[in-house]
Amino acid sequence: MQVSANSGIKIAVTGKGGVGKSTLAGVLAHLANNYGKKVLAVDSDPDANLAFALGIPATERHRIVPISRRSELIEERTGAKLKQFGQIFKLNPDVSDVADRFCYDFKGINVLVLGAIEAGGSGCACPENTFLRNLLSDIIIRRDEFVIVDMEAGIEHLGRATAKSVDRMIVVVEPTSQSIATARSIAALAHEIGIPKIAFVGNKVESDADRSYLAGHLADIEPLGYIPFSETIRNSDRDGISLFEQVDPTTLAAFKTIFSALVGDNS
Repeated sequence: MQVSANSGIKIAVTGKGGVGKSTLAGVLAHLANNYGKKVLAVDSDPDANLAFALGIPATERHRIVPISRRSELIEERTGAKLKQFGQIFKLNPDVSDVADRFCYDFKGINVLVLGAIEAGGSGCACPENTFLRNLLSDIIIRRDEFVIVDMEAGIEHLGRATAKSVDRMIVVVEPTSQSIATARSIAALAHEIGIPKIAFVGNKVESDADRSYLAGHLADIEPLGYIPFSETIRNSDRDGISLFEQVDPTTLAAFKTIFSALVGDNS
């Protein structure tokens, strides 16, 4: 597979908690890096599992400071003190240099952990939330590289302009009714705010019946591929070992199929 190193593509990965979205985001980041793309992996999930999924050792993970904890930076750029109410602050702070300044280089992959971002409907109009939302928007709209964003189980914090710049929204779903319901809710909101392409990846698929179940209940959403249930994935999660470094050939082939579908129009 020939993949251009300079073609930018913006991927957002979401889904119900525990379905394996961080695992998918981590493996796709490694594949893009191996094929010569410049990669920026962004963790915007408050649970912040992407560094773990990428295989960054525990001894190094503590060195990654979430942007939400960089109080001096946020105060400087927004012109407001944190945790104080009734302030006037900049709604469009300068964030253009933040990703380059504060990303963590792991084997050629630039990793940026945002920290908690309040959902759009929560009513939080605080400086830190404004700063993080502007930063995520700047990354998705302006960066010219392979950007993959590990999101929380929902996309409410994506503004409409940001959403329209996402090349593909991937909803990771496992063959359960709860996961299907979450996927359908996410897909409905994604259509509403203007995300042009939505697709799903089936995970923990053990049989043809599982595959048919997902395809049948998500018939109006594009399938990118199916990841089989794997002891390797489970063990890598348990032991804190990078999945990409020990994944079995069958499971790796499934990830490569998904990656090929993503970069097909950008290769």
